[in-house]
Amino acid sequence: MQVYADNAATTQMSKTAIAAMIPYFDKIYGNPSSLHSVGQEAKEALEAARSKVAACLGCQPREIYFTSGGSEADNQAIRSAAYNGARKGRKHIISTAFEHHAVLHTLQRLEKEGFEVTYLDVRHNHNITAQQVRDALREDTCLVTCMYANNEIGSILPIAEIGKICREAGVVFHTDAVQAVGHIAIDVARENIDMLSLSAHKFHGPKGVGALYVRRGIPLTNLIDGGAQERGKRAGTENIPGICGMAAALEEACAHIPENAEKVAKMRDKLIAGLSQIPHSALNGDPVHRLPGNVSFCFEGIEGESLLLLLDAKGVCASSGSACTSGSLDPSHVLLAIGRVHDVAHGSLRLSLSEYNTMEEIDHILQAVPEVVAYLRGMSPVWRDLQTGKRQYIL
Repeated sequence: MQVYADNAATTQMSKTAIAAMIPYFDKIYGNPSSLHSVGQEAKEALEAARSKVAACLGCQPREIYFTSGGSEADNQAIRSAAYNGARKGRKHIISTAFEHHAVLHTLQRLEKEGFEVTYLDVRHNHNITAQQVRDALREDTCLVTCMYANNEIGSILPIAEIGKICREAGVVFHTDAVQAVGHIAIDVARENIDMLSLSAHKFHGPKGVGALYVRRGIPLTNLIDGGAQERGKRAGTENIPGICGMAAALEEACAHIPENAEKVAKMRDKLIAGLSQIPHSALNGDPVHRLPGNVSFCFEGIEGESLLLLLDAKGVCASSGSACTSGSLDPSHVLLAIGRVHDVAHGSLRLSLSEYNTMEEIDHILQAVPEVVAYLRGMSPVWRDLQTGKRQYIL
C-alpha cells in the first residue's frame, strides 16, 4: 500500500480541475487581451474564474488578482503595504516568528531597506493571541501580516480577532492563507482581512497559479512591469488553463468544507492518538485550533531524513516540515520558534491529510511509524546515551 500523506506540500489535482482546464489548451486558446472573438472567449473565461474565486472568499471580483502562486502574492501584498506606509512615515511591521519563508524573507529584505519588524513569540500553545498583536501595535505600524494557519505544525491563528484589532487601529492586515483556503471557511469581509494570499495546488488545483485578494482602495505596488494585465498590477499573459483549473478546484473544495473537514479531522485525531503512544514523542502545533489534516510530531533520538526515507520504503509519503526548505540541513525554523531544541527538531515528522485519504491508510501509517522509529532508535548512539543516563531526555 502507498499512502500519500504530504498534502501540505501539494495535493493531487481533482478531476474537476483537470476537466475545467482542458478546453483552454486547444479550443479556447486565445489571448484574453486580444479584441477578436477567440481572445474574448478567453477573456470571458478569465472573468468567470475571477468571479468564482471571489465568491469563495466573500469579496468582489475586482478585488482578486491572479498570480503565479502564494509566494508571489505574499511578496506583492507585503511590499505594497510597506511602501504605502513608508510614504506616510510609518515603517513598522508586525508578523510572527513561524511564518512561511515567502513572508519571512520578504520582511528581512524590507528590514534592510529601513523597516522595523516585530516578530511575535509563538511558544505558548504554539500559536499567538490577538492580544499580542494589540500590544505590539505602534503609531508607526503600517502592516500586520500573520499566516492563517501554519504550514508545518497546523496551528490556526485567531484571524478574525486580529483583523478586528487592525481595522480599529487603521492598520492594513494581510494573511498568508495558502494552507487554509479550501479547507476552512473564510470570509474576508467578516474577518476584516485586507489582503489574502492563496495557491491553487494546496486544494487540488494546478501548480504555478494563485491569487491575491486586495480590499478595494489599497494601492498595489507592481512586482512585474509590462502589459496592462490584471488592471495594470501584474503584467504577463494570464495563465487561462491554470486560472480556470484553480477556480473549479476552489469552488468544489469550498462547497464541501464541512464534510471534508469532519472526515479529515477524524483521521487526524486517530493518528495523533496513535503516535502519542510512542515514548518520548511530542505533538507540535496548537492542540485545539488546528488544521483538520495536520499531524506534526517530534521523536527524540532519531533523525528526520532517515525517518522519511524508511517510511517511503514502507509506502508512506510524508515530510519533516515545509517542502520549500527540504534541501536544508538546518532544523525547521518553525520548530525552533515554538521552543523545540535542535536535537529534537531534527527528529520531526509532518503527516498532512486530505479527503482522498482513508482510515485504512491511517492504520498503515500507525503500523509503519512506530516500527521505523524503533528501528532507528535501535541504531542511534544518542538513543543509547539517553537510555543509559549519559544524556537526559527532553521529551
